[in-house]
Parts: sequence; C-alpha cells; structure tokens
Amino acid sequence: MRHLYPIALAALALSACGEKATLPVASGMGANPSLPAPNATLLPTVNVASVQRWAAGAKPVAGPGLQVAAFAEGLDHPRWLYVLPNGDVLVAETNSPPKPEDSKGIKGWVQGLIMGRAGATVASPNRITLLRDTKGTGVADVKTVFLKGLNSPFGMALVGNDLYIADTDAVLKFAYTPGATAIATPGTKVVDLPAGLINHHWTKNILASRDGATLYATVGSNSNVGDNGLAAETGRAAIWAIDLKTGTHRIFASGLRNPNGMGWEPASGKLWTAVNERDEIGSDLVPDYMTSVTDGGFYGWPFSYYGQNVDVRVNDQRPDLVARAIKPDYALGPHTASLGLTFAKGDSALPAAYADGAFVGQHGSWNRKPFSGYKVIFVPFAQGVPSGPAVDVLTGFLTADGKAQGRPVGVTIDAKGGLLVADDVGNKVWRVTGAAQTASR
Repeated sequence: MRHLYPIALAALALSACGEKATLPVASGMGANPSLPAPNATLLPTVNVASVQRWAAGAKPVAGPGLQVAAFAEGLDHPRWLYVLPNGDVLVAETNSPPKPEDSKGIKGWVQGLIMGRAGATVASPNRITLLRDTKGTGVADVKTVFLKGLNSPFGMALVGNDLYIADTDAVLKFAYTPGATAIATPGTKVVDLPAGLINHHWTKNILASRDGATLYATVGSNSNVGDNGLAAETGRAAIWAIDLKTGTHRIFASGLRNPNGMGWEPASGKLWTAVNERDEIGSDLVPDYMTSVTDGGFYGWPFSYYGQNVDVRVNDQRPDLVARAIKPDYALGPHTASLGLTFAKGDSALPAAYADGAFVGQHGSWNRKPFSGYKVIFVPFAQGVPSGPAVDVLTGFLTADGKAQGRPVGVTIDAKGGLLVADDVGNKVWRVTGAAQTASR
C-alpha cells in the first residue's frame, strides 16, 4: 500500500485543482437556491483545510453587534452541547468509532487521508463532560467527567430525571440527580440504532417531544448515494420516533441523507432539522439545508435531491418516491456541512435582531473549491418560517491561507441567553453575546 501513497496524493492534487465552483455560496442559499447542472468528475473535488489551531488569545470574528469569548478550553474534540435546567452545560467529547468496512479499498484509504488532514481522525474520547460557570462570568470554572465509557456519544436529552444519551449504536438512559457533577451508575439500553462495520454517518442526535413521551433520533445514511446498496441503508437516512415507554420505534421521516441538528420552532411548534446533502457532483451541488419535518415525509435521498431533481448515479430508481419528495424549506449552501441547529429564545443575551430565527453551525467543506461553511450563521424567521437571508454570527475559523483554526459543530442557547458553539478542531466552546452586554449577564 505504501507505493500508492504518492499516487493518491497526486490524485488528490489533480482533483482539487480541476473542477471548481462557478457560483457564490450565497446562490445556494435561501428558499429557492440555484441548482446548476451536475458536474460529476472522474475524481471528486478534494479541497481540505489542514489544521492550524488557534494561537493563544486568538478567537473567531463576531458579527456586527456581537462579541465572542471562550467559555471552555482544553477539551478533546467537543462536538455536541446540551444545557441542563440548572445551567450546567454537557459537552459530548467524541469522534468516529471504528468502522473497518467503510475504510476498505483506495477510496476508503484516500478518505482517511482527507479526514486526517482535517484533524478528524483523533481517537474518540467517548465521554460527556460537564461545564459549570459558578461565578457568573461567562466562563466555565468547573469541568468534570460526567459520563465515560460510552461509544461515540453525540445527542443528549433530559426527560424528567432520565438523561438519554445517543451513542453511535444505541440510545441509553441514565438516572440523573439535579446538580450532580458525575454519573457513576450504569445506564440501560432503550433501543438499538443502526451502526455496524460500515456506519458511514455515525453521529446520532436526539430530541425529546414537548410532552416527554417521544424521543426523535437522527440516523444518517451509510454512504454518499447508496453506494453500498440499499440493503445497507435499512433504517437510515431518517429521523426515528422512539416511544419512551416501550422502546418501540418507527420511521418518522425518511430520505434525509444526514440529518444532525434538530429543534422545535417556537412559533409553529414544528420539528426542524439540518441536513447534509450529497457530494461528488460539483462544487455548486448539492446545497445542505434545514427544513421543517413532516410525519411520514420523504425528502428524496438517494433518488433525488432538493425535491424532485433526480440523481442519475443511483441505480434502481424509484420514480414513485421521487414524485412525492418534499422540497426543503431553506438551503444552507453547497457542502457547508451544516450540523448544528438551535432556535433563538426571546429572553436572550443577544441583540433583538437575533430574537427570532435559527443559528446553524457549519463545520465546513471538503468537496468544494473554494471552501464553504467554516462559520456560524443566523437565519431570521417570522411567523414560523425563514424570512430573509442568513447573516454571519462567527467567522474567522479559516486563516487567510485556508488553514482551519477551528471548526464549529453543535450550537445551543445557554441558561443566560448566550449562544454556545462547540469547536471540535479548536477544542473549545465559544460563547457569543451582544457587544453591549457583559459576559456575566
């Protein structure tokens, strides 16, 4: 295999300098994004931001009227966040589990090189860490290991005194005592989640229903566009609805290639999710998106994208499913890797311009030239739907020469109304407030 290394590097170099975007990222955003003709190439476009972590004292650039500071530092690949009722912040320090069948062959090996360059191949810490700000300064002064020995944990949800954790292969339930800084008692399995030796999109997020009876779980696809056969996609590319009394589940919505962030839109009460769309048909396709989710709805993957645009790469097409594929509500730009999603709260430490809408953490592209994502954005809403163009909340994750100082993932609103952002490359959690506000509000 060693002699293939220079060949692979040459292939990466060629693919990175061939195909490139012809439209600005903004053209692939909004309610009606531009969808040019697909541009499939022999080798996929590969444009990876290598890692150059934040220098001492450096931080992202906050948008107008905003300020940012580190809430917590010295973490190990923090990806997802959850705020407990007492204000404690739980951080999933996590990464991909072993998935040997997903890394076989030249394509898998090259993908491993890409992930390594992007800083995404560190061993998973497999724990949940608790952060607490006891002094009200906007900086966590307590950091404890809250749960350990997990299996690539991601989503978290508290229902009563039951804390649910979504590992890559199961939802677990733990007894939670308010104010506790650690849980030592074993959890119990609620339901298995699709995983296995491929487990291409390994992150599993969860969100409780308002009445606490149902847990919604995101399960990403096992390939880009059904590359491993549709049998490998059973139960995947979907949001599950899990009955917490019985542990039984059903597919709530399907055709969602890789849903991650979820949230309840405050005005309408509807479930929304952020979805990563498919790769390898050009830098301008396909826009990631966020959308309200309809019970029983089908959103196209793998047969079509952004509604009923057929993907001709997929064998055994299903025109019956394409005919009922739902067009998403709002595009978030091609290849932005939009993962985090949280809705604003009225009582906030952020300016009034951010009182109604959704914050989105964009982890950043690998399949687009030039880069897209690597930022946190805000999409304004009115009467329960997006009402205008997205605005930048945090930028500056990339250096001028295209190196990644950090990469934003999960976003959430803390107990005092500040926006928290997990940065898995920078190993920090950032806190965003209004520029006129003190961090201790």
